[in-house]
Amino acid sequence: MRLRSVPLGVAILGLLAAAVALTVSARSFAALQPSDVPAWLQAHVGEGDGQIAAVVLERARALYLKKVAAGAVSNPCYFAMDATRPGDMGNGVLGRRYYVICEASQSFRAISSGHGGGRKLKGIVDFSNGRRCSKNFGNAMDSELTAGGAYMTREAKTSFKGYYRTGARQNAALLRTFIQFDGEGEAANARQRVIGGHAAQVLRGMCMRKSPNSSYADHDGMVPFGKLVDYAGGRSNGCTSWSPADAQQIVSMVKDNPTTLYIYPESRDIAAVAQAKAGGHSLTGINLYWNASCLKEIGSPKFWPKKTLEPIIAQYKKDHPAPPPQPVPICTGP
Repeated sequence: MRLRSVPLGVAILGLLAAAVALTVSARSFAALQPSDVPAWLQAHVGEGDGQIAAVVLERARALYLKKVAAGAVSNPCYFAMDATRPGDMGNGVLGRRYYVICEASQSFRAISSGHGGGRKLKGIVDFSNGRRCSKNFGNAMDSELTAGGAYMTREAKTSFKGYYRTGARQNAALLRTFIQFDGEGEAANARQRVIGGHAAQVLRGMCMRKSPNSSYADHDGMVPFGKLVDYAGGRSNGCTSWSPADAQQIVSMVKDNPTTLYIYPESRDIAAVAQAKAGGHSLTGINLYWNASCLKEIGSPKFWPKKTLEPIIAQYKKDHPAPPPQPVPICTGP
């Protein structure tokens, strides 16, 4: 049998076409290159309120497309967060810095989200953050700091937190769902840190009340009771927190259908911005990004690596042991 010769140029074009076909088929519905941001999404890029900074979108999109190509994600939506933006704008207005992006339906939403409050270890070190802007970031256990980087949403767990008053002699149960995150790189200890997302709601001033008919009652027929507090405009223990309405929507999107979350900034971004500030350089002139109003407020950001901060926190806990747990008091009044 005689083989038919094929011109070299035609053979090369054929190989290239086959390679492209294989690449495209591996990308599922997310067939765009990370750099090919569609026009409708590009319209949302910027540094104004409700917009997403270019670097945040670029990294969030690249992470999502990578996980889709690997078969780890089939969710049509993905998330991003810009923790350099203000969380509390004042006068009851919350900063929108968490992004829900669904390219298949050309949907883009910017919503509010809490940030890690950090801690102040009296007489030792202060790595706390205010309500408006984050200065300190880190990945240490018990630091209550936000760590930027790549995450995947995982299992959802709903827990009963207690009852609260909704009206005259009317009570409701607070059931809060927690979405566990798994991180990569510097955020790889997210599960150990119990980092995830949930509604920014908590019960304060807890007491125990007799309610033997409740399915949540303990062996003595008692249930926890407290005052419902919404802290959507405040800080968290390092988790991502949303308003109750937004949390309900996000939970329904990712329950049994994981997707990606990219949180900006990473330690490399923090180091670069801090170095530029120390040298008196303009960030725009050297292609770095930080929210301008928050940078003016915090002066210079700082990343606290776990290898530095964890021994300090451990020593502080050893020197300041927690008091023995006290029983929750019995409720008084109606």
